[in-house]
Amino acid sequence: MTPTPAAASDGRGERWAAHREERRAQILDAAVVVIEREPVGAEVHVRQIAEEAGLGRAVLYRHFTDRADLDRAVQKRILELLMAELVPQFELSGTIQQIIERIVGAYVAWAAAHPALHRIGAAESQDADRLGDVIQVTEQIGSLIAMLVTSGANLLSVRLSDDDRHILDPLVFGIVGQAVGTVRFWLAREQQVPAADVLAAHLARSVWFQIEGHARDRGAELDPDLSLDELILGSIRD
Repeated sequence: MTPTPAAASDGRGERWAAHREERRAQILDAAVVVIEREPVGAEVHVRQIAEEAGLGRAVLYRHFTDRADLDRAVQKRILELLMAELVPQFELSGTIQQIIERIVGAYVAWAAAHPALHRIGAAESQDADRLGDVIQVTEQIGSLIAMLVTSGANLLSVRLSDDDRHILDPLVFGIVGQAVGTVRFWLAREQQVPAADVLAAHLARSVWFQIEGHARDRGAELDPDLSLDELILGSIRD
């Protein structure tokens, strides 16, 4: 049956939308390649991105309203790449300390391997949209950590007051911000000393100390050598 004009139009619209998404992804991937190829902190020009993508500047600007729009999209793409590395590390296996070490270790390793991307991804901005993207990712990471803390409190039968629950998100947000600031400072050094694995170990310990300290303040003793499976079994027996 011959498609009606409306159906044909819808089909073309869907294909065009898919084409635009593919071309936009092509441009963003090209931008990531250029950023990593250039020295950290070097200015990246639209011409370089267009050439890497095999497109003309005019074609590139059909997909982004201006340079600021392109910069926002690039930063968001970088944050997506970071989250793709971090989210699998939040698997609830091992001890709480081991989970923290996995998350922090993956973050530091990614930053060490991609310093130019980290510089842009973690950059502070006066642009509300770009700042919003950074805050959104920080909140995603913070929410995952808060979930670990809340789950641990429930397993240990620790009663969290309303104030405890309300302050949890800001405290975790601060812990994430501290980690980002530490890595940003480390990457800004002429030489990245100490080594990435040493930094990750100390940073993970710092995060653990804060979580363990807050738990102890509320009457819960977190055993760094007790796995979550053992913790769950213990709570069932109790």
